[in-house]
Amino acid sequence: MCNNNHHTIHARHKHYGWDNSIAPVETIAPGTTLRFECNDAANGHFSPGSIAADVATLDFSTVNPVTGPIFVDGAEPGDALKITIGDFEPSGVGWTANIPGFGLLADQFSEPALHMWTYDAATPALYGPGARVPLKPFTGTIGLAPAEPGLHSVVPPRRVGGNLDVRDLAKGSVLWLPVEVAGGLFSVGDTHAAQGDGEVCGTAIESAMAVTLTFELEKAANLKFPRFQTPGPVTRHNDSAGYDVTTGIGPDLMSGARDALSGMIDLLSAREGMSPVDAYMLCSVAGDLRISCIVDVPNWVVSFYMPRAIFA
Repeated sequence: MCNNNHHTIHARHKHYGWDNSIAPVETIAPGTTLRFECNDAANGHFSPGSIAADVATLDFSTVNPVTGPIFVDGAEPGDALKITIGDFEPSGVGWTANIPGFGLLADQFSEPALHMWTYDAATPALYGPGARVPLKPFTGTIGLAPAEPGLHSVVPPRRVGGNLDVRDLAKGSVLWLPVEVAGGLFSVGDTHAAQGDGEVCGTAIESAMAVTLTFELEKAANLKFPRFQTPGPVTRHNDSAGYDVTTGIGPDLMSGARDALSGMIDLLSAREGMSPVDAYMLCSVAGDLRISCIVDVPNWVVSFYMPRAIFA
């Protein structure tokens, strides 16, 4: 059993789906802190010299690899694993892609596109000549093994966590996950340097990095779904210059989200001179989809918020 702080779980201990038959790489006691090396969502497929044509050769059987699993001693079904997220060690290299068939507006953006990022963890990352994206590293995929036997895709989120893509699972946040199998069998990966709420084109600033996590156990918590707590404000890195906001209004939230996003793409294309696909990818890494009103029957309001600080 490992209980020494900051022991590293190396990136070679990776798997490509949730399966409670995968043998754990470590058994730890509650209270242990571990450092995880995480691969990027493309499993190292892209490099700084990659181009859009390389999107077509992406191996989807190996996307979103996660590092683990970890067996937490004493964890049983009905318990909750409490994970405190510590420091991130970004690699300084990342990518954002439009992948055909994937994303909120997949029907409108059918051609591959790719933006490679080189960034300094302490400063906003450049996106072309006019945009600077503030960074907020977080864990895109973080979860436990499900009780149902067999191999399950790592792409959709689940009751036990997984590919949550919640940009506020950043340093200082605390996440509770419902345990379905003995030991929990925890894994983490798909680290991002920045993302907007919604991750609308399907990718963020996807970037390999290491993250330090501390594990505790809450017995008989009986959580239905994950919950988390943030250490403070969640948009302070973007709030300084206000927001441009577009909306979608109608009886269907998905249609409203698409309309709000399309409105922002049109605005950025016209005002900033971006191509529509570049505006689409920028929206994915920096803008936020929000449900503004869901009570005024029969129509709901979905808004897309783009921080003006990006263009300051």
